[in-house]
Amino acid sequence: MGKNKKKKEFVITLCDGTACIHNGSKEIKSGIEKQLEKHGISESVRIILSGCLGMCDKGPVLIVNPGYTIYGRVTEKDIPEIIESHIIGGKAVSRLVIDEDHLYNRFFRVFGDVGFFGRQMRITLRNCGIIDPENIDDYISLRGYEAIAKVLSDMKPGEVIEEVKHSGLRGRGGAGFPTGLKWEFTAGQKSDEKYVICNADEGDPGAFMDRSAIEGDPHTVIEGMIIGGYAVGSSKGIIYIRAEYPLAIKRLEKAIKDSRRNGFLGENIFGSDFSFDIEIRLGAGAFVCGEETALIHSIEGSRGMPRPRPPYPSVNGLFGKPTLINNVETWANIPVIILDGADWFRKVGTEKSKGTKVFALAGKVKNTGLVEVPMGTTLREIIFDIGGGIENGKKFKAVQTGGPSGGCLPEKYLDTPIDYESLAKAGSIMGSGGMIVIDEDSCMVGIAKFFLEFTQNESCGKCTPCREGTKRMLEILTRITEGKGEEGDVEKLERLGNLIKKASLCGLGQSAPNPVLSTILNFREEYEEHIKDKKCRAGECRSLIGYEINSKCVGCGACKRVCPVGAISGTPKNPHFIDKAKCVKCGQCYEVCKFGAIDKK
Repeated sequence: MGKNKKKKEFVITLCDGTACIHNGSKEIKSGIEKQLEKHGISESVRIILSGCLGMCDKGPVLIVNPGYTIYGRVTEKDIPEIIESHIIGGKAVSRLVIDEDHLYNRFFRVFGDVGFFGRQMRITLRNCGIIDPENIDDYISLRGYEAIAKVLSDMKPGEVIEEVKHSGLRGRGGAGFPTGLKWEFTAGQKSDEKYVICNADEGDPGAFMDRSAIEGDPHTVIEGMIIGGYAVGSSKGIIYIRAEYPLAIKRLEKAIKDSRRNGFLGENIFGSDFSFDIEIRLGAGAFVCGEETALIHSIEGSRGMPRPRPPYPSVNGLFGKPTLINNVETWANIPVIILDGADWFRKVGTEKSKGTKVFALAGKVKNTGLVEVPMGTTLREIIFDIGGGIENGKKFKAVQTGGPSGGCLPEKYLDTPIDYESLAKAGSIMGSGGMIVIDEDSCMVGIAKFFLEFTQNESCGKCTPCREGTKRMLEILTRITEGKGEEGDVEKLERLGNLIKKASLCGLGQSAPNPVLSTILNFREEYEEHIKDKKCRAGECRSLIGYEINSKCVGCGACKRVCPVGAISGTPKNPHFIDKAKCVKCGQCYEVCKFGAIDKK
């Protein structure tokens, strides 16, 4: 009998998501390996590269087990200290520790007692930050592919559909259509061929839910699609993902290859008469291709433009065949529903919105990153409990939910529960899960202009209301922010916005005016100030800003030295002066003054 291998005593899990890679996780891994080899302990420590744990602002994140000590903002220079102090000496490096209590339950979801994890419940992201996304054995060890095994051995296609219907799962792509009902429609079509599509064309500014889910756990999406294929009678799956996601694509390709090798994809899965395979199609990054009919046209090789519905893709989809389309987050929920049961899933969330929702929390909040919460969690809980509140001691002003087509909600809506109906009633949408926090230093007219610029640029141009209407709205907003607004402009924006919503062909045009209409509704006084008083209270609209030197000036000359147009004059140790005719309002003088001697007006 051979000598037993030395048992691994420590596991170091290093986040290898896009943000952490950008901040040096690859170099950190190399540094860990060198230090382990230097101290002769390589055999005692296993290194796992994981997906995103969600704490993006604290990356690169490194976790040491046993003990589950989380280190944040780790650099390559910190590695010798972590290895020597923690791995060898048994003492954590306190200056790098993220103080988050949490536990790990039988459903493999990360919970917490307080802080960032405390109010989360991870279903879609249940394995992200825990497993190595490029190691199929890690996924299998956490009940991976057990759901498809259960389906093929114990359930008929109709029973699978009924379980999904009973779960109450609604599509997480934005519209919130009942998932089981969509499956039932597709299954009911008679056709020699059907398609199953995963919509991973995530294009909202500041959104990274789907990308992170795929990077951290690609197999759960694949397993969900296999189950969907079995339920509706399809043998062909397609994952449509934008080419700007190279890491997600790489991990999907490996996951598909490994799944085929292990018999989870391909002919006669688990020895059954069911066959199913998946291929990847890359999108060119057009926002409109997130709309399902535009996505279908793109896969077919045509320009990504929407078409009128009905017929819906479940009847007439890809290449004219019945097609089932769900997004990444929706597919990721399917294995959990099959394994833990629809009854369990229904207990999470609200009466009409079951389960959890993943949000990309961004903007002026302390803890930016990826969060997953039960439906019904309030905006206040997400922003102030999980997000830690507004950074730099500033005041909360608004939160924009639902991506560039969502609405901006002020403080009075902070106790709004996160579900489809409540957000719609408040004047916003769930969308795919973007959530951008806005503080007191932000101009709401400028915010509306920013999002409208995006949707106007991304309009495919097929229908006149969206193509021309958003352009006219943007022209008016631009005038207002440049101090050229006129009486009646706000009313014009409202009329145009409501017309575009009613007459546009697809969801992009129908929701494009939302940021403008919601900011007019909730922050109308800022529009009036821009138009009547030619004033931007946030000081963000350059054309409406002026700079003056006050009596605190000591004549240090710092402002004069940085002025790019020579608009500041004065002699040393004497008060200086700004020539308003020359001033280009760049604000550099305001930034460099250490004495508070320059007023922004």
